[in-house]
Amino acid sequence: MRRWPALLIAALLPPALAPAAKDSCLECHSALDGNLAAPAAAFKNDVHARRGFGCASCHGGDPAQDDPAAAMSRARGYLGKIARTEVPRMCARCHSDANLIHKFRPQQRVDQLAQYRTSMHGKRLAAGDTAVANCVDCHGVHDIREVKDALSPVHPLRLPQTCARCHANAALMARYKLPTVQFEEYRQSVHWEALAKRRDLSAPSCASCHGNHGATPPQVTSVAAVCGSCHALLEDLIRKSPHKSIFTAAGMGGCAVCHGNHKVLRTSIELLAGANAVCAQCHEAASAGGAAATEMAKLISGLNAALDRSDRILAQAARDGMEVSEAVLRQQEGREALVKARVAVHVSQLEAVAAPAKEGLAIAAETHRAGQAALRERDVRRLGLLFSLAAISLTIAGLWLALRSIERRSREARISSGGD
Repeated sequence: MRRWPALLIAALLPPALAPAAKDSCLECHSALDGNLAAPAAAFKNDVHARRGFGCASCHGGDPAQDDPAAAMSRARGYLGKIARTEVPRMCARCHSDANLIHKFRPQQRVDQLAQYRTSMHGKRLAAGDTAVANCVDCHGVHDIREVKDALSPVHPLRLPQTCARCHANAALMARYKLPTVQFEEYRQSVHWEALAKRRDLSAPSCASCHGNHGATPPQVTSVAAVCGSCHALLEDLIRKSPHKSIFTAAGMGGCAVCHGNHKVLRTSIELLAGANAVCAQCHEAASAGGAAATEMAKLISGLNAALDRSDRILAQAARDGMEVSEAVLRQQEGREALVKARVAVHVSQLEAVAAPAKEGLAIAAETHRAGQAALRERDVRRLGLLFSLAAISLTIAGLWLALRSIERRSREARISSGGD
């Protein structure tokens, strides 16, 4: 009965405050130096430690024993250092157990091991290649953190660097005859700009295209579908494009043919026309395709320039105090038409680009006229104000002269009366 108060307190306290079970593993390693102490120091930040798991959960043994021989007895299930080939199965003992995992994370998937076995990493590991990545290479060992933790190696902002630890390693990749420029190219892409500079955690990174546990390079025929998981509208337009059947027949990678894969740069009309045009890789300038690309570039650049001119004149009118809010709102419709024209390029048909471009040009002409009208009204108002100021100035001058005349006559009258 004397134990009941202590047991009740332990039950009511949150796990972080409840009395911890004895763990001779942590006690011993905390008293050691160097690499032997590192696991104990790191484990305090581990997500498993916060959920009540200890060293024995992975390494086996009996942490309740003070005697190292008893604690690390094989008879008590002690495993010691876990072979790299066994790491995925060891992690899956818990992570494939839906009843266990759902106590902590009901929404978390429990098929990571099945996915990993389908990946290039998993297949090579199963074949005996221990140099490939397994769970601990990506997630860490004794300081495993939640994905949303900014210090986790698989946090969206850190994932590309984590993948690059292997895939930018020339010596390691030479064994598989793989390039090592992916990370450097990715750092030049619009995806990296969105992720690293704008902190958009939904921006694509390695796992977005290759998968995470089931990491596998997208097949050539599925590249458009992979890109379409984010760019659904563009994927639909490409399906309507004559390029769709051509790329499929030639075994070409859809979107990547024009945009690349890791080094996806910001789009511009230079992709359509010019010395470095992507279209020129397949279409000669004098061909029907080349001429259509050049015309599409002219339409888009012409609309963009027209909208810029309208923006400038409306901004000038607004700075001068003129009411142009309706034209400014109308200008937004012109910008939307520009976006539609740019997007329509993926249909690869001149008419698809021309329709929104002409609509946008009409809006730009309308808003430009509104800006010109506002500036003309400004000039008329300024001229009227100038005449008003001139009239007021003349009136003031006249009044001043009249007052001087009155004052002069008054002084002359006083002088004349004094003399008499």
